[in-house]
Amino acid sequence: MANSRSFAELRIHLLAGQAIPALPLALDDNRRLSERHQRALARYYVDAGCGGLAVGVHSTQFEIRDPQHGLFQPVLELASHTLDESLAANPRPFIKIAGACGRTPQACAETQLARELGYDAVLLSLAALNDQPEVAVLAHCRTVAQELPLIGFYLQPAVGGRVFSLDFWTQFAAIESVLAVKIAPFNRYQTLEVIRGVIAAGRDDIALYTGNDDTIVTDLLTPFAFEHQGSPVTRQIVGGLLGHWGVWSQAAVQLLEAIKTARTLEQLDRRWLQRAAAVTDMNAALFDSAHAFAGCIPGILEVLRRQGLVPTINCLNPHEVLSPGQAEELTRVTAAYPELTDNDFVATNLDRWLS
Repeated sequence: MANSRSFAELRIHLLAGQAIPALPLALDDNRRLSERHQRALARYYVDAGCGGLAVGVHSTQFEIRDPQHGLFQPVLELASHTLDESLAANPRPFIKIAGACGRTPQACAETQLARELGYDAVLLSLAALNDQPEVAVLAHCRTVAQELPLIGFYLQPAVGGRVFSLDFWTQFAAIESVLAVKIAPFNRYQTLEVIRGVIAAGRDDIALYTGNDDTIVTDLLTPFAFEHQGSPVTRQIVGGLLGHWGVWSQAAVQLLEAIKTARTLEQLDRRWLQRAAAVTDMNAALFDSAHAFAGCIPGILEVLRRQGLVPTINCLNPHEVLSPGQAEELTRVTAAYPELTDNDFVATNLDRWLS
């Protein structure tokens, strides 16, 4: 059972569609955690209107788990405490999501810790089981699901994921405590299979979230219609759980709200196609698609560094740096699409968040 809210409340919140960023890691010049900036990031996401936060995931750097750093618990604890403080001033629905990875013993231990620290659900990475058959992966998921509600994660193979079958997603969606699926294979065929699997399982209470940073707007605008037991079923990807939304977050919240309105209209304004291309162009610079995503985490940190939200773009892995030309690309897209940034909002509130 979730810590502070029931399954039903969490489901309602997620099904309503939320902008959920992945928390970056704020390191100083010595590659040590800057608690001041880490707190500021959490406060930023709350004030930007985000509906949740994912902590201990890829953007937070998987190396936080390494013994020489020992940052997994401190970062989760700091984020949870800061979010609770910020939300106490202006209470509203919000979901705290912790990342869990590794083989079953590690994933269970991380999920148990997340539960103790007040997290509501776990985003479960399956990358450590890439050598296991799907039946073993499903058993792993069912075991972890006994600790906290699950958010499934279809990760693209280019960054450590694997391809799963339609049957896998049907069986995964049958796990009672699954709240949502983050669909992030960066592949249209595989995206459709997740949705088909959830429909085939008869689960209209599992929220679908895009993690396809290369096609965010299109995912959110598309009605997906498939047949189930002789009747048509239409599902919507209702929100996003995205590394991309760890920057320019107020603009991301506003974008999602505008999309929700657009989804209610009889006809779609063609300008949404232009907006979809703009968001993808921004993501190409942010995630460094030109170099197979090598500069993904430094790209996120560079935007936040320019805004003053983090002190450096240092990563725990010193080899993770901006790729050649990536800084210039970030400058280009920031200037090209000012309506998709939130520099003024950050500048207005930065001192308060850092206090």
